[in-house]
Amino acid sequence: MKNFIFISPNFPTNYWKFCKELKNNGFNVLGIGDCPYDNLTNELKDALCEYYKVSSLENFDEVYRAVAFFIHKHGKIDWLESNNEYWLERDAMLRTKFNITTGFKSADMTKVKYKSKMKPYYIKAGVKVAEYTLVTTLSACKAFIERVGYPVIVKPDNGVGATATYKLKNEQELIEFYNAKPPVTYIMEEYIDAEINSYDAIIDSNGEPIFETGNVTPSNLMDVVNTGDNSIYYIVKDLAEDVKDAGRRTVKAFGVKNRFVHFEFFRLNKDQRIGKKGEVVALEVNMRPCGGFTPEMMNYANSTDVYKIWADMIAYDSTLVRLGEKYYCAFVGRRDSKNFVYSEQDIKNKYGDKIKTIERIPEALSGAMGNVMVLGNFATEEEMKEYFNTVLQTY
Repeated sequence: MKNFIFISPNFPTNYWKFCKELKNNGFNVLGIGDCPYDNLTNELKDALCEYYKVSSLENFDEVYRAVAFFIHKHGKIDWLESNNEYWLERDAMLRTKFNITTGFKSADMTKVKYKSKMKPYYIKAGVKVAEYTLVTTLSACKAFIERVGYPVIVKPDNGVGATATYKLKNEQELIEFYNAKPPVTYIMEEYIDAEINSYDAIIDSNGEPIFETGNVTPSNLMDVVNTGDNSIYYIVKDLAEDVKDAGRRTVKAFGVKNRFVHFEFFRLNKDQRIGKKGEVVALEVNMRPCGGFTPEMMNYANSTDVYKIWADMIAYDSTLVRLGEKYYCAFVGRRDSKNFVYSEQDIKNKYGDKIKTIERIPEALSGAMGNVMVLGNFATEEEMKEYFNTVLQTY
């Protein structure tokens, strides 16, 4: 029987389903986390062969000892994974230390974690990238802006999502940012007016997709994070051919194998320096599933089970799981601070079984996603747009 160590299997809360499907495929699933065992859900407890609690997952020595303990007790570790952006580098360090060969090692991390280092691989894939510079001196920033013009986007070169990302519209904002920025490396890019289109896929050991979908974020996630606005996005009913093509070429350029991936692209809203309206250009790669509850949305949109597809890829390098009827699965993240016209019960009454779930969003995800999520499945784009307008209507 093969051994799979799952790092932080309790967060996000839906990740117990990855563990369950691994167990169903014959793996010993060994969990390492900082949540007390008694606080784990019964579903997760049932999926795990054993759980090792550390005081903090930030403490590498503790996690290292947990892996060593599992090796001593259970033998060779075949896989180690968290499927979580925050722990990707920690996962790679542990694979490197213990020579676990089924995933990225530390030497691979630069190209998948640093936004500036991703760009050559996108270019190799034949996908255009935004012009950029690393933030070094104020004069260098001004010289870059002389070339591309305001506004510009600044964000940590190694960062998650839209955290600590800002749009600078003039020299005063540039100076204020430069004087106050934290002591980490920032990247500055030309501003691109676009919506975000993603390529989400489960990739086998040959670098071929065994499942593909995508989402669209019409709202600006950076503004959602910085202003505390509501959040919306949706899983597409059918993946656009240009996004699918760009995604597959990017998989090959980065040498991705045996992973669930979330690649982000811009679809241009108008003609601009980088390209023509409607063109797909690069944003960034994420070598893990799209965050939060998006795997659930993929299931609703495709009438399938991505947790099983992923576990089948791990166990068999293929899957017999098929997709069913397709929908748009729409996410609304509502803020507690807003005075909405329609209550949660009103929404349930109006849309009936089209509403898949209404629940609180964990505090750790609320900055980007809102406080209460409402997920709905819709057959047409028109129905979905009406739903967005209704659920977000305020007094």
